[in-house]
Amino acid sequence: MEDRFDIGSFDETGATSAPADFGYLDGLNDGQRAAVEALDGPVLVLAGAGTGKTRVLISRLAHILNLRNVRPWEILAVTFTNKAAAEMQERTANIIGPQAVEIKLGTFHSIGVWLLRRHAELIGIDRNFTILDTDDQLRLLKQIMTEEGIDQKRWPPRGLAAIIDRWKDKGLRADQVQGANSSDFAHGKAAALYALYQERLSAQNACDFGDLLLHVLTLFQRNPDILSLYQNRFKYILVDEYQDTNVAQYLLLRLLAQTHRNICCVGDDDQSIYGWRGAEVGNILKFEDDFPGARVIRLERNYRSTSHILGAASGLIAHNESRLGKTLFTEGNDGELVVLNGLWDGQNEARWIADEIENMQRKGKSLQDMAILVRASFQTRDFEECFLSMGIKYRVIGGLRFYERREIRDVLAYLRVINQPEDDLAFERIYNLPKRGLGEKALEKLREVGRAENLSLSRAAKLAVEKGLFKGKPLAALKDLMTCFDDWRAQKDLIPPDELVEAVLEDSGYFEMWRQDKSLEAEGKRENLKELIPAVGEYESLAQFLEHVSLVMENNADNSSDMVSLMTLHSAKGLEYDVVFLPGWEEGLFPHQRALDENGLKALEEERRLAYVGITRAKERCYISHASNRRIHGQWQSSLPSRFIDELPREHIADQSEQGLYNTTRRSEGFSHTSWRNPDSSHLAEVLDNRARANEKLIDNSTKPVVKAADEDGLAVGSRIFHQKFGYGRIVRKDGPKLEIAFEKAGVKKVMENFVQAA
Repeated sequence: MEDRFDIGSFDETGATSAPADFGYLDGLNDGQRAAVEALDGPVLVLAGAGTGKTRVLISRLAHILNLRNVRPWEILAVTFTNKAAAEMQERTANIIGPQAVEIKLGTFHSIGVWLLRRHAELIGIDRNFTILDTDDQLRLLKQIMTEEGIDQKRWPPRGLAAIIDRWKDKGLRADQVQGANSSDFAHGKAAALYALYQERLSAQNACDFGDLLLHVLTLFQRNPDILSLYQNRFKYILVDEYQDTNVAQYLLLRLLAQTHRNICCVGDDDQSIYGWRGAEVGNILKFEDDFPGARVIRLERNYRSTSHILGAASGLIAHNESRLGKTLFTEGNDGELVVLNGLWDGQNEARWIADEIENMQRKGKSLQDMAILVRASFQTRDFEECFLSMGIKYRVIGGLRFYERREIRDVLAYLRVINQPEDDLAFERIYNLPKRGLGEKALEKLREVGRAENLSLSRAAKLAVEKGLFKGKPLAALKDLMTCFDDWRAQKDLIPPDELVEAVLEDSGYFEMWRQDKSLEAEGKRENLKELIPAVGEYESLAQFLEHVSLVMENNADNSSDMVSLMTLHSAKGLEYDVVFLPGWEEGLFPHQRALDENGLKALEEERRLAYVGITRAKERCYISHASNRRIHGQWQSSLPSRFIDELPREHIADQSEQGLYNTTRRSEGFSHTSWRNPDSSHLAEVLDNRARANEKLIDNSTKPVVKAADEDGLAVGSRIFHQKFGYGRIVRKDGPKLEIAFEKAGVKKVMENFVQAA
């Protein structure tokens, strides 16, 4: 039996003997009070943005303890982050006193650890098992792949780790992976590698984070008596952020709730934005099917935003079909209309936003009350550069500033050694990156040569090559590296600096390293590397660029609290600001083209939910902007405004675009701008028809995939194809309608055959 704190006296029924205090009900609106008082049976609380869900959860915990025959440790409350769990426990203690610490309250993973520490031997490990972090997990996978003769350059361990994590998120053990859930990683060997990995974990008495829930599911499925113990114990279950649950979390909750059925899930289907990491919006959508007789309570009164902001957000999200439906309202004032502006390019967009920030700052608005929310991390660079030049202080939340990111710092190290061969710190960073077989022993040998000859590491390496101080592969690797540096230095003053960066990325093999990486973060790193190229191209010389970066890094050291917040939309969930800027609302960027290509209509709806989350972060003012032209990864692209702009209700929008909303100008490769103010524009109908056809195709591709024979459309392995976004390429692998294509400029991508055509 677990240790318990002394929480005071209980009567024979187990209820607290203290008199009930219902002060926590004061001030609740009708919806909130209904959610607090609906104690028995399954309840789904659809809590819209800014509707006070945390207060509802805490008040509900207090109400259960006051009115029901239940001890604190017979309540299970689950949330997603340690921070949220700590806040909930603290606020609950303020209402009900010290007995709050006895509520079993924590994250899914902490609950999983708690259960496994008590019953680990039933799944073949000891109770003192070790929990591996990501680095340990990768190290173990590398060992297994080496033993199995898997080419880790072609099939990176990070890719395998991501596949295994997805299987565990779905509640699938190695023996359950088959059919649609299988993977073509390492020519179909992923499932076998998964099994070997689990055997090795068990032998080392270890678990990874995915196991913390997967093992609990296995424990319960194989030991009905243990499951019954916890089903009987937890008379009430509360779940926060239910829309973010994955399959394994969903299965665990369903198992535990079967006996008493007093489960209350709080969430917002309109804010389910983490499908890329395993969250299943279907969990919340099918709650009434999973728990017949469930009561659904909607929290729609918003305490955060103005009427116009809520109207814009509600009108947009209403276009999603996969939702339970609710409409946010406020009893506050209408506030300012949501501002929409179309700019010529991304730099003009950044400058316009910076000017708006300065104007509001002059009127007394603090920088810390403003935020810029972008769809893709590479968008931050234009703002960082603009803010630096204008002296606007900013912070990046949920990620590093552009020049602080690992991949950018790696390339900067190459550039520093090219520009200054005496830079030993930079040389140490990249002499074996990507891996060249030059380990710590080789570095120490170079240090010895440098000390003996009074040379920098870079010059010592050149001397070591000339005198043959290394043998075999290390000598060849070092010789190739120093030859590259000689070539780059020779080109440094002859070609533009952006072309030099391209040469470094390709010649060094650094970009190829990330191209081969199959992990979730690799795509973002490749995008950042491509974004670095035009950043360097804005300067006349490499030295000038490196001096600029030094100034940027010095500016980053400012720890002032009054700064504009800059982050991705995904990082912004749960936050709020007086003023929110939403740049980059363009087709291909938002909604993101890669997401649409891979998941069709399902992805489109998640992208729209992401837009909804962005708008509802704003309390007083919201700005939405798009650019007719944007330089993405070094290439200028003409852009069509996002379809989401079409879906914003006109009565809540103020257009500041030079041509007005939905004015249309024809370009050689499509339309660059659209507007509402000229509904009779000669091109408007054509634009809308094109969008309608695109949406119909998207829906068709999502719900009725068409698999064509290779001789019907020419889409056989080796065929040359064209993709609207990625351009020309050749099919290297085909699995039904799923194609793996090596594109000439975009690298290897996986797309559905419906989105390509024979070239």
